Amino acid sequence: MNNYKRLNVIVGWLTFAISAVVYLMTIEPTASFWDCGEFITTAFKLEVGHPPGAPFFMLLGRLFTVWGNESTASLMMNILSALASAFTIMFLFWTITHLAKRLIQKTGELSTAQTITVLGSGFVGALAYTFSDTFWFSAVEAEVYATSSLFTAIVFWAILKWENEAGKPHANRWIILIAYLAGLSIGVHLLNLLAIPAISLIYYYKNYKVTPKGIFYALLISGVILGTTLIGIIPGVVKVASWFELLFVNGIGMPLNSGVFIYLVLLIAAIVYGIYYTHKKQKVLMNTILVGVTVILIGYSTYAIIPIRSNAKLPMDQNSPDDVFSMLGYLNRTQYGDTPLFYGQYFNTPLDERESYVEDEKQYITKNGRYEVSHVKKVPNYVDEFSTYFPRMWSSSQPNHINAYKQWGNIKGRKLKHNGETIVKPTMAENLRFFVRYQVNFMYVRYFMWNFAGRQNDIQGHGEALNGNWISGIKFIDEARLGSQDDLPDKFANNAGRNTYFFLPLLLGLIGIAFQYESGKQGKRDLFVVFMLFFSTGLAIVLYLNQYPYQPRERDYAYAGSFYAFTIWIGLGVAGLYKWLNKFGPKNIVAGGVTIISLISVPVLMASQNWDDHNRAHRYTARDFGQNYLNSIKPNGVIFTNGDNDTYPLWYNQEVEGIGTDKRVCNLSYFQTDWYVSQMKRKAYESDPLPISFEYDQYVMGTRDIVYIMEDPRLKGKSIELGKALDFIKSDDKRTKITRADNAAYLPVRNLFMKVDKQAVIDNMVVAPELYDQIVDTMRITLKGNYITKDQLMLLDMLYNNNWKRPLYYAISVTSDKHLGLDKYFSLEGLAYRIVPIESQGAAVAKGIVNTNVMYDNLMNKFKFGNIKDPRVYVDENNRRMCTNLRSNFDRLASALIAEGKTDSAIQVLDYCMEEIPPEKVPFGYFSVEILKDYFDAGSNEKGAELALAIANDFDQELNYYFGFEGKKLSMVEQDLRTSIFLLNQIVITAQQAGEKELSDKVNAIFEKYYTQMQNLYN
Repeated sequence: MNNYKRLNVIVGWLTFAISAVVYLMTIEPTASFWDCGEFITTAFKLEVGHPPGAPFFMLLGRLFTVWGNESTASLMMNILSALASAFTIMFLFWTITHLAKRLIQKTGELSTAQTITVLGSGFVGALAYTFSDTFWFSAVEAEVYATSSLFTAIVFWAILKWENEAGKPHANRWIILIAYLAGLSIGVHLLNLLAIPAISLIYYYKNYKVTPKGIFYALLISGVILGTTLIGIIPGVVKVASWFELLFVNGIGMPLNSGVFIYLVLLIAAIVYGIYYTHKKQKVLMNTILVGVTVILIGYSTYAIIPIRSNAKLPMDQNSPDDVFSMLGYLNRTQYGDTPLFYGQYFNTPLDERESYVEDEKQYITKNGRYEVSHVKKVPNYVDEFSTYFPRMWSSSQPNHINAYKQWGNIKGRKLKHNGETIVKPTMAENLRFFVRYQVNFMYVRYFMWNFAGRQNDIQGHGEALNGNWISGIKFIDEARLGSQDDLPDKFANNAGRNTYFFLPLLLGLIGIAFQYESGKQGKRDLFVVFMLFFSTGLAIVLYLNQYPYQPRERDYAYAGSFYAFTIWIGLGVAGLYKWLNKFGPKNIVAGGVTIISLISVPVLMASQNWDDHNRAHRYTARDFGQNYLNSIKPNGVIFTNGDNDTYPLWYNQEVEGIGTDKRVCNLSYFQTDWYVSQMKRKAYESDPLPISFEYDQYVMGTRDIVYIMEDPRLKGKSIELGKALDFIKSDDKRTKITRADNAAYLPVRNLFMKVDKQAVIDNMVVAPELYDQIVDTMRITLKGNYITKDQLMLLDMLYNNNWKRPLYYAISVTSDKHLGLDKYFSLEGLAYRIVPIESQGAAVAKGIVNTNVMYDNLMNKFKFGNIKDPRVYVDENNRRMCTNLRSNFDRLASALIAEGKTDSAIQVLDYCMEEIPPEKVPFGYFSVEILKDYFDAGSNEKGAELALAIANDFDQELNYYFGFEGKKLSMVEQDLRTSIFLLNQIVITAQQAGEKELSDKVNAIFEKYYTQMQNLYN
């Protein structure tokens, strides 16, 4: 036994070492896309990130970043994730060996064969998780999921340690440790709490006689514990504090925060007395519960850093949770809205015309030393007849959501009349069909199979046959699901995310399940415990998230805990194989052989398949592209962004690496909130406050969130000067409000104009001297739609008040609906459009003019490209999409240079584009065809012809593949098919115009072949 214990510790640390080395070898050397840049920033400077925050992760990150400097902070944060993930693997190993040992060891000491089997089970299962797709992805970037997984691994391991010591003195120390870790984990991510049902089962099995009714009550109590933590402790403690604060400040007239202080004193006193009393009276269970709640609160207390730091008025202070009321909204993620779970609307449920919105919670702000109601939050009031229990098809925010509901749910529905309108209400069967097909199968089972069967590619899928599905590598199975797998185009066959495991990890896991099930009473109990962990961190999350279609990114990281549980079964599969095969040969040889074969056929196979698409070494794209955005704007400039990936990398560069701190990044999504407008009105580093004239009371939440456009018939076709329009909106005169819409602000026209101060334009060097004669006297703005939002209102206010002092830019990734019709006044200068008083007459696709001098300097001299041309660097879909934007910019610059007669410069630009963004890293597409056109227009026919043939051959492969589909699968690729044929035709036309007959004939032969096939198909 002592020998086994020593080996168990040694091999456990060996799994840690292997996984740590793997993760440290493959981490990204700097920031990654999505939330990583924000997390690095919040850790490095202890700033406030997006709700509900991750304060303990932030503190851990700060501990790591103090060992480096500005340039190594991101690397140290990535190392934190790598080491947390490696420790997760180690605790997983010990969890598997614990479960395997008690099923393998019947009596006495473990034999050599049994020791090999138990350690082999842990080793294979732990390494399978090490190299699994989802976990490896999170292990090499500065996100919370790696650290959250570590908490899950430790608490599950800890309850098994308690199980060994249950009944002994001080055994409950493990329960208290679990409670404390659960409290700490709240400050990382709430996923860890989902281990509570499995933990409760182990506690029940050890202390009570097991019956079906007892199991039911144990799970019910675990649900109560989970609900109490999620509702009673996390927001509940702060909610009660808000009641005290309101009573003592508004009711009694005491200073701000006095109620919170009194509440905390009373809470601590009550807990201390409760622990003392239960200890004195020997009420063990009650004492354990109270101590457990206490340590949860101690762990949860890391959240105190959020309001403390928010009161420091930080440059990044999301939601500004600086008092108890804003902190409550921060914890409740109020800005993200509500998702119906048990009862609610369908996507087409109408609002009750009698009262479309009903009052919900009061929103408080601090004013004159007390709290005042800024507004009362209102929620939609849907017609009950068109609502449903267990609503799954609920989001109507985008038309593509509705189309997806109809497709996934195969909606026929029931036609019901409402106010003279016929509404097709989905049936419950259709609601459940969407739930099973999309939320369960597509958004969970698909991810599960990625990890244990294989993955088609790294392109985000939305249900089509081409992208993001699971595959196995077994041809006839994959073809039956997805269509022909023969003659895969290079961009699919060479996609690093194409991984095949031939179902081997899945099969070994199923063997582990069967082994547990047939291993008697203990095995069945353990099976149910692992299943509860598997379910609560997998399908239970599916039920809770209630995801709508077309998610902005793949969401597999949310289910990492479920995949963790399945790898326990993978490990136990080794023990199962040994048990079934040991009768066929010497037990030691069988044990060793089973372990080695399992090791090679599962973890080693997964490592070999997954290495290329999980190795982020040498890649600097997020950092470099963020710098490129900042380098696209002039000193003291302002850039308007919209999404995570055009905002967080910029914040990271400014806050951590100190780049462009004189410039202001203004996220339009946040610019719709009062707290963010207030932050933009503050100085940040060398950046002066933004020129916003609205006072706080004029933009506080609930005030001017929307400005309606209601054209006055008397002013039809007329324009109002922008300054007067803003004064009209600011006015508190009731005549400027819509009384039937809660006195909402409105504009009586949609046409605005702004006189241009030409001298200010010249003095501030807004345009080059050669363009002075093109400066317009008046800029005209036509507002579209029925309203403008607060961010658009603030942007118009800035445009008017700025008077060309600060350069104003839109990031090229901001969608045109946010442009306010200013597109014709854009000047492209890199990854940003500058607003200039020059009206372009260009094509609708290419908005504004191109400042060739500035843009040439930016792209050719200042921009960096993340080292993507390095053969060792993996470029995933997210990075490829960014690179496509850059390729588009190279094309626009080259076209503009050609128009100016600077063909030599244009060819240099095109050559540099092909060098830095090579087609083997970013496949050919629309802008590749535009680039070959530029080559011909610049007189470089040889390069143009070479590129044209390469693109045509690429399209030939793709179209040959597409036409191998049939029926529904063919319809899924119809748009890709038509696009490729269209682009082939464009190449033919370009070659003809360039006088390249031989090239034209070659490409035309390819085009005619597929165009004829398409005509035959659709005729």
